[in-house]
Amino acid sequence: MTNFTITLDDEDLKQARIVAVQQGTSLNAIIRNFIKELISRNQRYQQTTDRILKKAEASTFSSAGRKWTREELYER
Repeated sequence: MTNFTITLDDEDLKQARIVAVQQGTSLNAIIRNFIKELISRNQRYQQTTDRILKKAEASTFSSAGRKWTREELYER
């Protein structure tokens, strides 16, 4: 595991330590879990985007060159 340094406002650090104590964990664990969740969300986003793009590429829909006006698209 690698150590790294971050800079926080004193008050933010104080509040983060309070949250860690309230959750019965360390500030280090909170930050580590946040980063893991950030990575996981990004991976899920990329996977979802890839699936959507593959489906779009495989689509056989064709507008046959037809262009719609804004009014046609938003008819109520």
